[in-house]
Amino acid sequence: MPSPSSTEKDLEQLPLDDTPSSLHHEVKEADDEPLPAPVSARQPASSKPKMSAAMIIPIWIVLSSSVIIYNNYLYNTLQFRFPVFLVTWHLTFAAIGTRILQRTTHLVDGVKDVNMTKELFARSILPIGLLFSASLILSNTAYLYLSVAYIQMLKAFVPVAILLISWTFRIQEPSRKLGVIVFMISSGVALASHGELHFNLIGFVVQALAVVFEASRLVMIQILLHGLKMDPLVSLHYYAPVCALINLLVIPFTEGLAPFYELARVGPLILISNAAVAFLLNIAAVFLVGAGSGLVLTLAGVFKDILLISGSVLIFGSQITPVQVVGYSIALGGLIMFKTSGGK
Repeated sequence: MPSPSSTEKDLEQLPLDDTPSSLHHEVKEADDEPLPAPVSARQPASSKPKMSAAMIIPIWIVLSSSVIIYNNYLYNTLQFRFPVFLVTWHLTFAAIGTRILQRTTHLVDGVKDVNMTKELFARSILPIGLLFSASLILSNTAYLYLSVAYIQMLKAFVPVAILLISWTFRIQEPSRKLGVIVFMISSGVALASHGELHFNLIGFVVQALAVVFEASRLVMIQILLHGLKMDPLVSLHYYAPVCALINLLVIPFTEGLAPFYELARVGPLILISNAAVAFLLNIAAVFLVGAGSGLVLTLAGVFKDILLISGSVLIFGSQITPVQVVGYSIALGGLIMFKTSGGK
């Protein structure tokens, strides 16, 4: 990865966030956001789009929250319980969308700066795409078993997983400050889990695996793609087709033909609008890269998570306990410490 600006580092707090210094900018809410950007980097100054923080941050917050709430609505209200199919559809839509943007706008001009060889594709893009695909499928599957609010709390553990993997493989050395941060986030997530009224072991394990795959993906990006310039849309341009193909191979063994029989009931308008919102989130991420300071983006991400949890309570009737509020507050404190310290 190229050496990112401080703004870009904290942008990737979007979905999952955080990592040791140079990894720090890689994390996007995985969730994200259903389609978190696998790689992000500085675009050439001449083509980098600009938008004020006051404009793009609210747009990003709305889109990021909408993607998660919309997916949950599909899974649990409309009973379209096929996360592998839905993720595959999102990726297919994104693969087509980035290619249309490449031909009609300057948003994907960063593709010209990437020398994509067969060796690079086989050695880096494919293995990272496998981890990306697994992370997306598992994080979406968790919505079949857990509430939106509780999943957001569990996602706070991603930076801890990244640090543990980085320490294990000696990518970064442990420090007392990072140890305190790991303890805060871990104890906060544990407390939030203890207070969960509708704890489901299957959902917890699925989300935990999603966290492991997402953390592994981000660490592998740092190792394999260090110095390669990709913003959220450029990385999506390369990863979406790979992941969509991988998922297509998985569908027959996981969901079979069942989702295709349900398409008429759900309707094309729902599916197209759902994928469009997810794709718009990735476009917003490009503009977010250049907006505001790292601290502003960090606080925006925290504010978004709090709004999302509150929305889950109001819209879907999710129940959260005082113990969970305390636990998540501790975890958020650790997250803010991590982000503002640059992961050092």
